[in-house]
Amino acid sequence: MPRRTLDNPLVLAVLGLLLEAPKHPYQMHAELRARSEDQAAVVNRGSLYDVVEKLADAGWIAPQERERSGNRPERTVYALTPAGHEELVTRLDHQIRTPKRELPQFLGAIGYLGALGPTGAADALTERAGHLRDRITTDEHRLGEARESGVPRLFVIEAEYALSQVRAELDWVTAITGEIRQGTLPWPTTTGGQR
Repeated sequence: MPRRTLDNPLVLAVLGLLLEAPKHPYQMHAELRARSEDQAAVVNRGSLYDVVEKLADAGWIAPQERERSGNRPERTVYALTPAGHEELVTRLDHQIRTPKRELPQFLGAIGYLGALGPTGAADALTERAGHLRDRITTDEHRLGEARESGVPRLFVIEAEYALSQVRAELDWVTAITGEIRQGTLPWPTTTGGQR
């Protein structure tokens, strides 16, 4: 099987979930949705089932049992294999050691900020800042609840990282908005933005 067929970002998520305990794909989908609102939008059941099939073909996960709950269809429970554990460790090590340029939607959009014109850009960034503040409040609350309930810090370290990213983005958005509103960010007339 060509290695590129296993380059889907879901591969790491599935291997990580199965490191915790064997699961069937429906459980995996539900846990991914529960753990991350951002991922929930991208994870559809069809692509998840495709990834599970590819991981099984690669020998990184293996069916353990089939279970049935009430009238629901029978589901196959998968577990991580030793080869899958090795692949998970290799991928984690590489991703943690090696920064990679990623193109989030905001980064793609901010490159064309000039098209909104100074007023439109400042208004859009101000609204974004409000949403970021709301997210920070919610995430701080969730993180605080996890800590108070005794969840070990290592298990929520990704939430700490995500929170620090949102705080940094808010700082940047607030600073750029201030520059636009004060007129200290040069605004060429060739940007096409007249809002």
